[in-house]
Amino acid sequence: MSIVVFGSINMDLVVRSPRLPKAGETIVGHTFFTAPGGKGANQSVAAGKLGADVRLFGSVGDDVFAETLRQSLLGYGVNIDGVFKVTGVPSGVALITVDDNAENNIVIVPGANNAFPQTGFLQLEAALSKAKILLLQLEIPIEQVISAAQMAKAYGVTVILDPAPARQIPDELYRLADVITPNETETQVLTGITVNSAEDAAKAATELQRRGVRYAVIKQGGKGVYWCEASGSSESVPAFKVKAIDTVAAGDAFNGGLALALSEGKPFAEAIRWGSATGAISTTRQGAQPSMPSRAEVEQCLREGTFGG
Repeated sequence: MSIVVFGSINMDLVVRSPRLPKAGETIVGHTFFTAPGGKGANQSVAAGKLGADVRLFGSVGDDVFAETLRQSLLGYGVNIDGVFKVTGVPSGVALITVDDNAENNIVIVPGANNAFPQTGFLQLEAALSKAKILLLQLEIPIEQVISAAQMAKAYGVTVILDPAPARQIPDELYRLADVITPNETETQVLTGITVNSAEDAAKAATELQRRGVRYAVIKQGGKGVYWCEASGSSESVPAFKVKAIDTVAAGDAFNGGLALALSEGKPFAEAIRWGSATGAISTTRQGAQPSMPSRAEVEQCLREGTFGG
């Protein structure tokens, strides 16, 4: 097993509207659809569609969404032996509004994502004993994230932490993470530094490294990515040129691409470009998991520096 993902599984309920509503305002949208999502599931699909051997650990409820979520993951080649069905609770859902500029806001109801069974950790540890990469996010209880990271470190597995949704995290988790990948909003929450430039990103990345991570990666959307390594290597990587229509799950796509490249032994700088290309392509399509690109598409984007004209 090259990549293990431990995280959330949600059904996304997506509305598209000309703009995002203000507080207390009702506006008329023009599109509605449902799509499987959740940061854990999204990242596993992103890596799986690129050809990774990936296994997801998480929970669904006993509602109408549960089997759809499971079958969707299977359809993308994700091993779901670690996905548990929990009775008496609903599956997680995300209520997402996307405007015509591809900006979004999201409300998550965790449901079964907060009910991963204790017995599942035995299977998780067995999988980690054979893995290269562990992908983590913050849509499940933080105590479980820390436990999984501790297991991974015991087996020499590289831990990639996506600190989303944005929140403060315990000091221990910084020390357990080999790679941390916040976007600009998450960076501001974690460090107090507002990222408006490469200089701001470098300052924030240095602060994250001071807390114990080896690689700090600041995702800046259309402005690209800044990364640095504890030994002193650093780089600002420009974004690939695409016409974005939906940025939902772009960060998840990035992490899936990054994990795939690292699992194949690619240098970190090259892995960043794999993540960037995967994330960029995902913004050209609607939905979370349906937007994840194939390996051929990412390789094309890497060659040409753009995708979709």
